[in-house]
Amino acid sequence: MWDGLLKTKPSNLIRLKKLFNFLLNWFIISLLKSTPIVILNKQGGTLIIGAGPAGLAAASELAKAKKKLVVIEKADQVGGLSKTYTFQEGEFIFRTDNGPHRFFSQNPYLYQFLSTLLQEQWLEVNRQTRQYINGKFYDYPVRPLQALANIGPAKALSFIYQYITAQIQYKLLRKPIKNFEDYIIAHFGKGLGRFNMINYTEKIWGVPASTIHADWAKQRIKGLSIGLLIKATLKGFLQPLKTRRVRSLVDVFYYPEYGTGLIYEKIKSQLIDQGHQIYTNSHPTAIHHDRKRITKVMVNNSGVEEVYEPDQLIESIPIESFLKLLTPAPPIEVQEAASKVKYRDQVYLFITLDRNQVTRDQWIYFPETKIPFGRISEMKNFSQKMSPLGKTSLFVEFFCFKDDEIWNKSKEELLELTMKYLEPWKFCQRSEILGYHLIKQEKVYPIYDTNYQDYLSIIKNYLNQFSNLYYIGRPGRFRYT
Repeated sequence: MWDGLLKTKPSNLIRLKKLFNFLLNWFIISLLKSTPIVILNKQGGTLIIGAGPAGLAAASELAKAKKKLVVIEKADQVGGLSKTYTFQEGEFIFRTDNGPHRFFSQNPYLYQFLSTLLQEQWLEVNRQTRQYINGKFYDYPVRPLQALANIGPAKALSFIYQYITAQIQYKLLRKPIKNFEDYIIAHFGKGLGRFNMINYTEKIWGVPASTIHADWAKQRIKGLSIGLLIKATLKGFLQPLKTRRVRSLVDVFYYPEYGTGLIYEKIKSQLIDQGHQIYTNSHPTAIHHDRKRITKVMVNNSGVEEVYEPDQLIESIPIESFLKLLTPAPPIEVQEAASKVKYRDQVYLFITLDRNQVTRDQWIYFPETKIPFGRISEMKNFSQKMSPLGKTSLFVEFFCFKDDEIWNKSKEELLELTMKYLEPWKFCQRSEILGYHLIKQEKVYPIYDTNYQDYLSIIKNYLNQFSNLYYIGRPGRFRYT
């Protein structure tokens, strides 16, 4: 064989050498791809999984206390469900939040923190929110006199009768409130409750209101009632706001000039300037424990496998996803409880428009089930900087489950479905569309079914055994607020 190779022409030897080098390089690259580089023993401090609002708030407080920390985030930008996207249509730049957000809190510390963080980019906005029902607009929260004019005296009398009936059933006769539907009927009556609350809630969750826990109503509309609405109508909103501070009645809120995501980008910049590490495109692959403490976290950081040995672990990823990462695995009863944790997913269609404005609303709700989308936001009504001068946009939200019909539609199909309603309503015309973009988000809303507290308590009792673990945020605690 060697004699044959020695007699080979020089040109053929060159070809053989190139082939050998090619095969060698291919083998090395394949080996590196299949066997990640491992960086060992990033020890001590706090590891924070998830750079959403909860994760970055925790990081900010730890940084103020001069603690060592590292943040990892699976997505390519921070902000979680409150991130802001940027889209370019030729020379024009449009921004949209991952859903409409407003800031209102009774905690002065938060106001001071955000005011200092954003300074002149922290805007006060007059809220305008409406519902579109049976071809008519209703202010939200409902203004009784306006609602009466829209629905007519006959239906209004029916609503009043059903409200009085509900007061007798739930307050006088002590009928128990077992679920969301009971809660709404007890506070508003069946007619008004189904008119704009029960049906919209069923649209969000995709399940009957009778299977949703009353906790959802307590979180979303706590303190709101027919009596307070009437009082607000007679005396104006200012007095109820000062006395009751009901979240649903707040008609002024704060908003960052360039979208809610600006808050989290600013926090990220501050942390990096202080020497802390924040990694995007980074996620945990395994979390080891000794049944008392978290001992080690395996992290894939942009393809590089890293090993952390944190003193403390803070996680704000979906609670059942976190459980699947634990090694050793949780007990069977905990795994079974985790399998019952359910979320509602969302699909968004962001439409950019060559027109100055569609409405004056920040967002509009569509409770009727025959309308496929649940809410539309016009981002320039939050801040003029969200759209170019003379242009506007609509952020259209579809509530769905992953892999159902809506989830699997293309952006072209969703646009056709949306315009079937927007054009007849004269919101916009196809000729005004500059572009449209599809966004999908899993596990947006924790589903509060009537038994959720039972299996959630099993999960939390198990997680509480780890002395150095803190699970936080909407996904980490399976709590909407």
